[in-house]
Amino acid sequence: MEKIFDCLIDRYIKSKVGTAENFLNLTLSANLKENLLSLYHDQEFLNGGTGNEVIINQDKRIRSDVIYWLDRSHHNKYENEFFDLMDKFVLYLNHTCYTGITDYEFHYALYEAGTFYQKHVDQFQNNGSRQYSMILYLNTGWEDGDGGELCIYHDDFVQSISPESGKTVFFRSADLPHEVLITHKPRMSITGWLKVSLP
Repeated sequence: MEKIFDCLIDRYIKSKVGTAENFLNLTLSANLKENLLSLYHDQEFLNGGTGNEVIINQDKRIRSDVIYWLDRSHHNKYENEFFDLMDKFVLYLNHTCYTGITDYEFHYALYEAGTFYQKHVDQFQNNGSRQYSMILYLNTGWEDGDGGELCIYHDDFVQSISPESGKTVFFRSADLPHEVLITHKPRMSITGWLKVSLP
């Protein structure tokens, strides 16, 4: 795994956006996707919102995905396997880059056909604990024309990333505005943030 961790970190250092293939292995990715679809079928997902942990705005003109927060308390072996992987990555990131990450939070995100998320940044205005954003895609057979690209706004260009299965994206939460373009078929991911403790 260290080679994949290094790939993600090195690309982030070079271009402000790290990408890596197979951060999630094929088996774990498939199991997480199956778990996501089962939870969605059981109507466990909630509408995504904007704002902060105190004021949450659920405006589908801005954001129209649905989400389900992952937690070890669910005692789901695939969620816990994912958290074990993230523990290894955070340990490696802190050891090699001295980032001081102390926590993280992740949710499943599902964009139904016709949904999107307008341009935004991931860090709350009144809380700087979110340091790095991570998106891990679970979509198999994604093709040109399916939509759902992640558009990241750099100072002088827009980077477009297709949400193909196995691809992971990593960037600073406060630095790069981004959006999810309209998807034309269900688009699935695990999305979350690596966090630091605040005084």
